[in-house]
Amino acid sequence: MSATAIRSGELLAFPAALRRGAPVSAASFVSFRMRAAAAAGRVAVRVVAAAAEGAGADADAGGKPKPKKRAASGIMKPKPISPELREFVGGAEELPRTEALKIIWAHIKGNNLQDPANKKIIVCDDKLKKIFGGRDRVGFLEISGLLNPHFQK
Repeated sequence: MSATAIRSGELLAFPAALRRGAPVSAASFVSFRMRAAAAAGRVAVRVVAAAAEGAGADADAGGKPKPKKRAASGIMKPKPISPELREFVGGAEELPRTEALKIIWAHIKGNNLQDPANKKIIVCDDKLKKIFGGRDRVGFLEISGLLNPHFQK
């Protein structure tokens, strides 16, 4: 393709790797321009960022409005918890299931409670035994199931 066939400011069809670059902010757009290098005869690419006209702060790069944030639902919604779990997490009356799992895993990692021979097994200390029904060892896939009785529906 010769450089003379390309008009200044024309959006070019680049390979997918160049088109899928880093996302551009809502207030600007990127246009690619090609120009012929002076004596070398090779083609150089220049990226120019310019402010998009008419793009508001609540619009994305395509000019569409941003979606509104939804209220938490499912496992992200805070729910009342049992007294045993409340004592473990530090007194919170309501907690999302995801936060409870984060706190439990932080306790497991902080106290090195994973079995050294099999990291999938958790060796419970006294605090974990209270919320896991007195079990000494728990598989890491069982943790979320053992939390079910601690969350009210």
